[in-house]
Amino acid sequence: MAAKKAESKSEAKPVLLSGGNPQIVKGDCDAPVQAYIAAMPGWKRDVGRHLDALITRSVPGVRKAVKWNSSFYGTENEGGWFLSFHCFARYVKVTFFRGTSLRPLPSGESKHKDVRYSTKLSLPLG
Repeated sequence: MAAKKAESKSEAKPVLLSGGNPQIVKGDCDAPVQAYIAAMPGWKRDVGRHLDALITRSVPGVRKAVKWNSSFYGTENEGGWFLSFHCFARYVKVTFFRGTSLRPLPSGESKHKDVRYSTKLSLPLG
């Protein structure tokens, strides 16, 4: 009986929180990030896949995690996370933790001095 409960729980569809953001169990590796992306609704899933592929291709040895129902990307060398994304009703918000060092500067301001956000993405779809 316990095995059936565990099976059904692991096969259960993730809950979508406000704005369609997937509620995924936190974890420190690629698997929870892939589960988060797979649970992103509609067109947002394609955005998540493209972001993940772009980051993985561009940052050798990237570290991945899901925390606070968002995907996180970082490196050991740089001392932490550099990017995160999160679903909202009409957009996917990308957080650049050292965004003030980027050019062009991401448009969204934060109460944290180095953090910038972007909600208007132009991603290659090929």
